[in-house]
Amino acid sequence: MSKISQLQEIINSSDNIVFFGGAGVSTESGIPDFRSESGIFKSLEKYGDTPENLVSHSYYMDHTEEFFAYYKDNLVFRDAEPNAAHLKLAELENAGKLKAVITQNIDGLHQKAGSREVLELHGSIHRNYCQICGKKYSLDYILESDGIPRCECGGIVKPDVVLYEEPLNNAVLSFAIDYIQNAETLIIGGTSLVVYPAAGLINYFNGKNLVLINKSETPYDDAASLVINDAIGETLSQIKIQ
Repeated sequence: MSKISQLQEIINSSDNIVFFGGAGVSTESGIPDFRSESGIFKSLEKYGDTPENLVSHSYYMDHTEEFFAYYKDNLVFRDAEPNAAHLKLAELENAGKLKAVITQNIDGLHQKAGSREVLELHGSIHRNYCQICGKKYSLDYILESDGIPRCECGGIVKPDVVLYEEPLNNAVLSFAIDYIQNAETLIIGGTSLVVYPAAGLINYFNGKNLVLINKSETPYDDAASLVINDAIGETLSQIKIQ
């Protein structure tokens, strides 16, 4: 039996599926991942600093204008559209099989594809707020601002994304753990499972089927029911909803 057939069989027999995805889910939408040779981290090296520092809380606080320049040039892809992976996951949710999407991505493409229960571990470029008064602003406001985006009250408008040195949102993390603990099938796609604490979520899974779909190996391949080393969109596009 082919691996796609095995995946089809697992999905057919499961009515409590949770999907956990990383940057690889959005690469087929033209958004680079972080750690590959063509990824965002490589593109940031030209700035003469480590990528982890450039998108850290400390750098944001100490070099705010430079941070926003990097952020707008390298982390925001306004014209990106959902790919086959996003669309199939929304279809699975509509069919009542998929209970939640847990994502490390900040691009909002799952929602754009039609998914409703999306837990964004690292926040979203589409949510922005004043750090003084809390007023909310759109992504367009950030992109169209010169230098540091400012609220009408004078405060800095910060993207609701989790930077290095910042903790994950406890409420979102708690919901994610709950979904994973209660899932019958956990499908993990487009993530190398090396970035913590997000990667540690796999340890909460006690269900029947653990499926890993990633172009490269992960530290958890030996624990999986099924491993598919291929692009997540190309893989999920072959699945039929019954």
